[in-house]
Amino acid sequence: MKYKRAIYSGTFDPITNGHIDVIKRALKVFDEVVIAIAHSDAKKPMFDIDKRVKLAKLATQNLNGVQVEPFDTLLVDFAKIQNITHIVRGLRAVSDFEFELQMGYANSSLDKNLETIYLMPTLENAFVSSSIVRELIRFDGNFSHLVPENIIKELR
Repeated sequence: MKYKRAIYSGTFDPITNGHIDVIKRALKVFDEVVIAIAHSDAKKPMFDIDKRVKLAKLATQNLNGVQVEPFDTLLVDFAKIQNITHIVRGLRAVSDFEFELQMGYANSSLDKNLETIYLMPTLENAFVSSSIVRELIRFDGNFSHLVPENIIKELR
């Protein structure tokens, strides 16, 4: 059997149960999933890159086949460095699809060997987003049902 690896990229600001759902689904298809955490200074993340990497490592520590890496390049360049030809993206709604389709085509135009695979989270996690979690953190709301249990203390 061929050893298959995929990249699941994003800012993960912070990682959520929706992300974990997509990662678990990706692990059913791939032997290894590299969670590629973008520095993404343009998005002005709430958490710095070191904290986001730490949270992702904590959240996935019990999942075999997961590696967490920060990156500050084009995704296609990171994929080449990692020798990976598959990108996994999560889709929650039609609005996600339009953006993700454009990104998939853009990445493919830069590297014809790069394939993007789209996975949907369960209905239970379809509404979960990092931006919702950040708002709940900002206003001291309850977010514990939206993130992995073992990172809640880190987020408080």
